[in-house]
Amino acid sequence: MEKFSIYKTFIVILIAICSIAIDAQPLSLSPQSKVSVLTCGTGNESYSLFGHTAVRVQDATTGFDAVYNYGAFDFKTPNFVMKFAKGDLQYFAVAHSYTDFIGQYQYEQRAVYEQELMLPLDAKQRLFEQLQHDITSADSHYTYKFIDKNCTTMVVDAINKAVDTNLITKKEATNNSYRDVLLPYFDGHFYEKLGTSIIFGSKVDQTANRIFLPIDLLESLKKVQFNKSALSKETITVLPYNQPTPFSWWNNPYSYILILFAIVGFNKKGLSLFFMTVLGLIGVLFATAWSFSLHAELANNYNLLVFNPLLLLLLWAYGMKNKKIICYLATINLIALAIYTAYCLNKPHLILVLPIVITSAALSIRMLIQNKKPIPIII
Repeated sequence: MEKFSIYKTFIVILIAICSIAIDAQPLSLSPQSKVSVLTCGTGNESYSLFGHTAVRVQDATTGFDAVYNYGAFDFKTPNFVMKFAKGDLQYFAVAHSYTDFIGQYQYEQRAVYEQELMLPLDAKQRLFEQLQHDITSADSHYTYKFIDKNCTTMVVDAINKAVDTNLITKKEATNNSYRDVLLPYFDGHFYEKLGTSIIFGSKVDQTANRIFLPIDLLESLKKVQFNKSALSKETITVLPYNQPTPFSWWNNPYSYILILFAIVGFNKKGLSLFFMTVLGLIGVLFATAWSFSLHAELANNYNLLVFNPLLLLLLWAYGMKNKKIICYLATINLIALAIYTAYCLNKPHLILVLPIVITSAALSIRMLIQNKKPIPIII
């Protein structure tokens, strides 16, 4: 009886091992399988302003239908905010059922478009195995980069790897910078547009020669040829929602102009010092981000010419009633503002920052006039 029990246990363990081995094998797609790129429309939340890209794999033969998504992250990550700011926050790939995925976008009332890829079965299989590998291995986690590595670029890389060539690239010539490409996405979100314009450095002024946004990929797939035919079928609108441009009583350029106009118009020393101090503190934040963040977009931030950390010394100079230092700082600020304006004449965000430049210049000129040493008159 004991021997029989041991034998039975051995058989059960053997069957379990075999079952695990079978499950570990990648599913073989049938000739009826389809692989498509899903492009999700923009939303009005900060995380959804640029849309989203995912890949759908479906096989009618087996009933398999899943969506692979490279844009997941965990809010419970220790030191989440610091990791995000530093640029080493780990994003990861996940898979959802197609029903759950579409249900989420239906709930958010965001559009979804589908483009089936006309790939041969072996390329579909390689792409599917790559997607499976990316959600189950150590490669599932990656360090997010705003332009160079995100949910869209990861999909592009996976498809290119499956066909063993740089099939999907930005082929059309363009003079637009990354900044030119990004700004229209902030319509109806004025302060987000302003904040992005001033925190990003020179990298986003480079020519936008990389596909990094979902809509860019959608448009590129319409033009890509593979084996002398179109790579994707006609774009299908799965969810036809069209997010209206949001309206806000405060998040608009009018409140921005009104605040700056009040700072100049009230002509109060305390208010002027507060404004200059805020500019200086923002400058310290930018300089700190430049020095320690791994986000290349935050480096070489010439907006420090406007948000000058030296402006913080005005508090000390006024406290010491040192008119000479006040005049020096005001003069340095005017020179920095002039250099910034000249440098940014061809930059699309100058119109956004110009009211701050004008306000800062007006306050600096006022400081010079009020603290200028009187010239004695000799009779």
